Amino acid sequence: MGAMLAAPVLRFVLYPLYTKQRGSKWSKVGLVDHLPPIGSPPVRKDVTFRQLDGWREVVTTESVYVQRLPNGKCLVLSSICPHLGCNVSWQASSDRFFCPCHGSVFNSQGKHISGPAPRGMDPLPNEAESGELLVHFEYFRANVPNREELS
Repeated sequence: MGAMLAAPVLRFVLYPLYTKQRGSKWSKVGLVDHLPPIGSPPVRKDVTFRQLDGWREVVTTESVYVQRLPNGKCLVLSSICPHLGCNVSWQASSDRFFCPCHGSVFNSQGKHISGPAPRGMDPLPNEAESGELLVHFEYFRANVPNREELS
């Protein structure tokens, strides 16, 4: 009888350990009209999103790089290096992304060129709605060759 009464309590207490973080689906990046024209280098934008982690709500800000593609759509890349999670930066002088931690190099589309990163930069789902660019920010497992979504 004690085990029957303890089971719901244990499930309640252990719930945060066994669930994924949940959060808002889409975050605002900015107005599409204010983005640089097609052919311009990527621009860094900050996005803020909310996640429900167990019983607490966490507001997080992360950086993304946005670039307009020739087909009119936008490419949004996570600024988190897929090697060990450092923030990459755009170097306009060499037209490349560089990771300052371990030296990975990526082209303007986020494709891996050199360094220890096992894959290219992670593209993020995005859409334009009412003239505003929205992105679904996701975290991916570091240092694996395939993109594995964490949250």
